[in-house]
Amino acid sequence: MAGLPLLLDSFARFALKGLGTPAPVFPTRHLVVSGLYRYVRNPMYLAVAAVIVGQALLFGDVRVLEYGVFVCLGFHMFVLLYEEPALRRTFGAEYETFCANVDRWIPRLRAWHVG
Repeated sequence: MAGLPLLLDSFARFALKGLGTPAPVFPTRHLVVSGLYRYVRNPMYLAVAAVIVGQALLFGDVRVLEYGVFVCLGFHMFVLLYEEPALRRTFGAEYETFCANVDRWIPRLRAWHVG
């Protein structure tokens, strides 16, 4: 359950700050670098992974944990092969600065302060 509020916050920021959605067909018009995005570049994917791991622990089911590993691998490949190149094309230097200051998967201990 700990991952659910993180996921909802990330979705809300895409709509309210980015003026779009997480879906590639309706992308944001602005790069989202507030909230959890000040700590890690992919909080939505991490939140989904946390939900899956939580379910695996709750149900004591190794198969759910294995499923979580495959989901994480899928997220990683999607980010590397599609999402990051698309964000670089769309937001250019702004995205490069974000990448230089905020890690893809490992959250910062202190929030990155934009600008």
